Amino acid sequence: MVKVRLIPTVLLMNGRMVKTKQFDSYRDVGNPTTVARVYDAQHADELVFLDITATTDERHFLLETIREVAQECFIPITAGGGIQSLNQARELLRNGADKVAINTHAIERPALINEIANAFGNSTVLVSIDYKQNAAGMPEVHTHRGQKPTGLHPVAWAKEVEKRGAGEILLTSIDREGTMTGYDVETLRVVADAVEIPIIANGGVGTVQDFVDGVQKGHASAVAAASIFHFTDQSIFKAHSHMKEKGLSVRR
Repeated sequence: MVKVRLIPTVLLMNGRMVKTKQFDSYRDVGNPTTVARVYDAQHADELVFLDITATTDERHFLLETIREVAQECFIPITAGGGIQSLNQARELLRNGADKVAINTHAIERPALINEIANAFGNSTVLVSIDYKQNAAGMPEVHTHRGQKPTGLHPVAWAKEVEKRGAGEILLTSIDREGTMTGYDVETLRVVADAVEIPIIANGGVGTVQDFVDGVQKGHASAVAAASIFHFTDQSIFKAHSHMKEKGLSVRR
């Protein structure tokens, strides 16, 4: 049986770790390397680092952060933010990342997915899909930290990135992100059922039961979160324990 991965997300801004609410209202929550050490000690399955202002600031990822974390931690690391070329992806992988996450530039130039997958393998490519409800009440993919609508439905874009060689998808509900009100399991399930590659649920976790719901109700292959580990007494240990009690196959 495939193990369900529990993945903390680390949002970076100017070298610091921040937490947002619906991609806004930034709150400093510490040094990313220090936090990564804690997650490593608690046996998180992976870590996802996203430099959330790299694209809008028109710069590349903070390589020194990934290099330092990779030297300190022994769990797989995914890193993304502002990646728009094969060389930039190669640079991140050389500095300690196991996978690269692409978002805005994948939509602006979808061939980027093919290029990275062909060069380094499908398993190294994670496409991050951010979406929120539009005026018609339908989920719509957005880029540029949720500021730019694309006209794409998450299912259509998920199918496209799968065809182009992405190994997995990080699916984030902007409406739920940071609210701690639970995953958008309806959209999650529709997207997960439409593709064969793993979907990582993200955005909205407020209780450890939300992780279980993301898998059992949303059909996610992995679950990601941040706020619950910063603003409650829950931990990776407690989350893994609860998931196991509810019948999920976890690694710890």
